[in-house]
Amino acid sequence: MAVEKMALAKAINESLRRALETDPKVLVMGEDVGKLGGVFRVTDGLQKDFGENRVIDTPLAESGIVGTAIGLALRGYRPVVEIQFDGFVFPAYDQIVTQLAKMHARSLGTVKLPVVIRIPYGGGIGAVEHHSESPEALFAHVAGLKVVSPSNASDAYWMMQQAIQSDDPVIYFEPKRRYWDKGEVSTEAIPGPLHAARVVREGTDLTLAAYGPMVKLCQEVADAAAEEGRSLEVLDLRSVSPLDFDAIQTSVEKTRRLVVVHEAPVFFGSGAEIAARITERCFYHLEAPVLRVGGYHAPYPPARLEEEYLPDLDRVLDAVDRSLAY
Repeated sequence: MAVEKMALAKAINESLRRALETDPKVLVMGEDVGKLGGVFRVTDGLQKDFGENRVIDTPLAESGIVGTAIGLALRGYRPVVEIQFDGFVFPAYDQIVTQLAKMHARSLGTVKLPVVIRIPYGGGIGAVEHHSESPEALFAHVAGLKVVSPSNASDAYWMMQQAIQSDDPVIYFEPKRRYWDKGEVSTEAIPGPLHAARVVREGTDLTLAAYGPMVKLCQEVADAAAEEGRSLEVLDLRSVSPLDFDAIQTSVEKTRRLVVVHEAPVFFGSGAEIAARITERCFYHLEAPVLRVGGYHAPYPPARLEEEYLPDLDRVLDAVDRSLAY
């Protein structure tokens, strides 16, 4: 089985390339995705190889980009749309939540809209305002949308394949600070279910649950805790909607403690839903309340202050200490 080591961004590029090769109905579209290859070069070389009719440079008009993708999907295409940065998605929010997410139900199941919306998200790259947001909870709250986020190159490749093959719209959040992290990718593997969580480190004392950019941080936290004799389990959620509550429950019933970590603000974040649901499911197993670590309920700060805003090793370890102290 062929295995290649590649960066997360390259894995997405290779996945898009495979989809374009195998299905003539797949289109890639967005601002600067063609000649430039995207600001992060995720779509580099695709327009050169597949032409301007399949890898389309669009105007700077997010609402128009998504609206056009909806029309193309109605005509049988499978558009993969890039929103250049997380904070740019909001002009398209109306199209996404009132049209894209609702059409299947509105048509009583007769209309399918297989649209993938790629959104580079999160901080850690020293960017300016509107370039470091984590709006995944806003989309997870909307019925009719699937919301996923890979944490590594292999998942980036296969989850993109599965998202494109889905007949339902998928919001595909790409952790931009991890674009250059390398990992092994087998393009011949049999992937697991798109929305299944995965244990990436076994442990017995406490579960750390995260997705996207925070999975690597949680693995570093588990390494640090191991030096103090603590065994932490790290669960990569991979999907925000739907959430794999069964996998979380299985882990928590073993470790009896849970800390949820995400970059997005803790207030009304995805961790709040996880905490509530796991408290309901695991009330008699928990030995401590479910704790959450995330961003603050404040606008994302200027780049020079973002390290104070983002969850880091010490903040997650502090939550681990508080949980184990019960």
